[in-house]
Amino acid sequence: MGKYNCLKDFILETLVKKSEITFTELFNLSIEVLQPTFEGKVGWYLVSVKLDLEARGIIKRIPKTSPHVVRIKKQRHLRLL
Repeated sequence: MGKYNCLKDFILETLVKKSEITFTELFNLSIEVLQPTFEGKVGWYLVSVKLDLEARGIIKRIPKTSPHVVRIKKQRHLRLL
């Protein structure tokens, strides 16, 4: 769960700071911030964790945005940080 938690924390902390972000910006930022010390391809893990957080209802994709935009869906999940 180390890589999962690393990416989950990164996504949620980024969304707390920025409120919402395009997936492209999130992807590029994850590579910039995490890749130097991350074992494996951070982008692949980012996609997987983002989809899991969407499925769990923690974050959501904003409809009709391209590139798609994500934000925190439920404020109660902020306590996870």
